[in-house]
Amino acid sequence: MKPKSYRKKASGRTLKAPAPPDPRATQVVQQVLAELPDLLAVAVVDVSSGASLAAHTTTPEFDPATAAAYNAEVVKHKLKALTALQLASETIEDILITLTSQLHLLRLTGNGGRFIYLVVDSSTTNLGIARAVLRAQVERLEPAT
Repeated sequence: MKPKSYRKKASGRTLKAPAPPDPRATQVVQQVLAELPDLLAVAVVDVSSGASLAAHTTTPEFDPATAAAYNAEVVKHKLKALTALQLASETIEDILITLTSQLHLLRLTGNGGRFIYLVVDSSTTNLGIARAVLRAQVERLEPAT
């Protein structure tokens, strides 16, 4: 009898290399950081792939790429819910997730293809100002028409 091998076999899948940062997304991240310097994290995310196109974090424990992927799923599920509720004429502008000490804000582009993901400390950030900053910056992600 042959000895059993305990080595993990290769799955045959190759991991995709992360996409290079998008220049427009990078500019938006830098501008959000300039306007909200106390933020914990910010990322520009592609909804369909869940990929972070540009990101910044001030907390080493926080991985914006992982958060981007999960929050893209949140957006996709909310879009499915709008369809199930027959609210096809409605669009998502933003999604607010309130944690014990943090606010997570997702602001979608007009076409819903991308969003800005912002994480701030709830005790030191004015939600109205954060929303205004994202509202202004999300327009920069839309292609000029």
